[in-house]
Amino acid sequence: MSFSEQEVERYARHLVLREIGGSGQQRLKAARVLIVGVGGLGSPAALYLAAAGVGTLGLLDPDTVALSNLQRQVMYDMADVGRGKALSAGLRLSGLNPEIEIDPLPMALDAANAAELVAGYDVVLDGTDDFATRFAVNAACVAKGKPLVSGAIGRWSGQVGVFGAGLTRGKPLAERQPCYQCLVNETPPDAEACSLVGVVGALAGVVGSMMALEAIKLIAGAGEPLNGRLWVYDALDGESRTVRLSADPACRVCAAA
Repeated sequence: MSFSEQEVERYARHLVLREIGGSGQQRLKAARVLIVGVGGLGSPAALYLAAAGVGTLGLLDPDTVALSNLQRQVMYDMADVGRGKALSAGLRLSGLNPEIEIDPLPMALDAANAAELVAGYDVVLDGTDDFATRFAVNAACVAKGKPLVSGAIGRWSGQVGVFGAGLTRGKPLAERQPCYQCLVNETPPDAEACSLVGVVGALAGVVGSMMALEAIKLIAGAGEPLNGRLWVYDALDGESRTVRLSADPACRVCAAA
């Protein structure tokens, strides 16, 4: 897979990186990434993945842009209010990088269609804020063997994890990567939506960018992705920590191999 002169100039800062270089940029160009939820987290993630030259981006979101979204969803501006997020984001990303393909998917993901939706992609990013969707995305990624980059935010804190249970099903528990449901087995009884508790807008940029970084590392084969680990960030204190996760032997999603 060759690069045009324009692509060589566009990706010059990647091409000189030892960890990416020409081969890594070719893998990015060939990659297909599905972003579930083009909101607070999906917006910065999609912008940076498009800028990085990911060949195909699927943008899955059934919602329309609201004025209250603009505090953190940097993909959109006032002209987008009332328009569908998937289509508006597709136009924005095509303007940023016309070299890539965009698949706008203005629909909801659920347990019935999740497996079919994720099957056509190499990596899945989940930035949604409801647990039913998170569980459906995770189950589909396990079933189809797709790595999942999951992010979440609320108030002043956020987290990112990479879950690849579908890539190691059938292995002994000690060798198996956890899936998202190993971390969150059921919907927490104290789960709170950002619309109720609030969230600082810039936090979405930090966590969404971190999700894009993890996807780039997975695709390009650079560094150590957060496989089986959870990065937790406290913006108020300016501190972060990384927690190592274990597969749940009783997980109803990934344990039944």
